Amino acid sequence: MAETGLSRSVSFGVTDDLALGVGLPCGGTIDLTVGQVDQATFPDLPGLVEAIEAGQPVGLSMDKNRYFLTSAGRGTLATFLPPPRMLVFGATDHAAAVARIGGFLGYRVTVCDARPVFATARRFPGADEVVVDWPHRYLAAEAGAGRLDDRSVVCVLTHDTKFDVPTLELALRLEIGYVGAMGSRRTHDERLDRLREAGLTEPELSRLSSPIGLDLGGRSPEETAVSIAAEIVALRHGGSGGRLTASAGPVHKNIATASNLPGAFEH
Repeated sequence: MAETGLSRSVSFGVTDDLALGVGLPCGGTIDLTVGQVDQATFPDLPGLVEAIEAGQPVGLSMDKNRYFLTSAGRGTLATFLPPPRMLVFGATDHAAAVARIGGFLGYRVTVCDARPVFATARRFPGADEVVVDWPHRYLAAEAGAGRLDDRSVVCVLTHDTKFDVPTLELALRLEIGYVGAMGSRRTHDERLDRLREAGLTEPELSRLSSPIGLDLGGRSPEETAVSIAAEIVALRHGGSGGRLTASAGPVHKNIATASNLPGAFEH
């Protein structure tokens, strides 16, 4: 390639037998495309760097030994996606725990609350940013700016009708991956009535995970955060949320059947 300047594709593989022989659990194959990168072959390189630094999704394709920027998605040579968003509404102890575990899972976490005395960076060291604003107003602004996608997660932990109903009314109409809300069964039923009065349809309401999380039996904020994270992971990858010891078949599902797009959720 260095002599000709032409791109070429190469494959490297390790058989299962060879992998086991050196202590690896299994073999595998990786395909690489190697090409020359300069102003002639990749005039869009500055644009790629700018998009990545701005946190914008972008794709890379190649045609006749030249590289071009495209929209991120399948069929591209390499896709660059910013971290998925997790928006946590409500400056509570539970929100602090959810922010920590959200960061651990690779989300860019924002905690938002309209009360400046509670919404401080000091109280939420696990968040990437803490915003003082009305939740529904901030959510509308982020959606309008195109900063949410089908990987985005919304956790409503406000425990206050004047905050959570307008936020959920908007969130359930957005094409985002997960919408959950904390509350008792009674709160959930009352919330559904208010959302129906606001005009939400039953299919839209069916997207709401409420009460939020899986039934793990935990009580503390940290245990609740694990429950919420477990539900998000299960929905993202098509898991049942049950115990593996009580199930049969492969431990890991085929990712292609668990989501329509890389990182997308089933609704």
